Amino acid sequence: MPVSPSPASPLFLREAEIRRGVELLFFGYGHLLQAVDERLAADGLGRAHHRALYFIARQPGLTVSMLLSLLGITKQSLGRALGELTTRGLVETQVGRDDRRQRLLRLTPAGTALEAELFGMLRARLSAAYAEAGPPAVAGFWQVLEGLVPPADRPMLMKLRGG
Repeated sequence: MPVSPSPASPLFLREAEIRRGVELLFFGYGHLLQAVDERLAADGLGRAHHRALYFIARQPGLTVSMLLSLLGITKQSLGRALGELTTRGLVETQVGRDDRRQRLLRLTPAGTALEAELFGMLRARLSAAYAEAGPPAVAGFWQVLEGLVPPADRPMLMKLRGG
């Protein structure tokens, strides 16, 4: 049973309502990723590694610069994460066909297996929450989350969805 079965107050822009949303985001995100974090920690990896694996899996052949844009982290941070993922045999790079300076990223079979395992953990938790909330609530949730993404970054979301 959800903690907040009541609909949002018509005064949803008040500080108390905004704080409620922030708290739900903090706790929800933490619990969503708890099992993933534990699994990654067992291999000495963290969330930056997970995010890189996720987006490379979504777009095989992704360029390093595009991954940098998606993750919104420094080149140094991405370099460390990709270096470790490459050393561990989870990610491989190829030279671009048209531009030899480009590095195209792909998951290796081991990287694909790890990303699928991690996504399975996320899918289980999100599926249970979605089923409990129902389709209209899920659509509203997506709409709120998309509203948090700056308009300039929304085309990246469309591209990930194949649009």
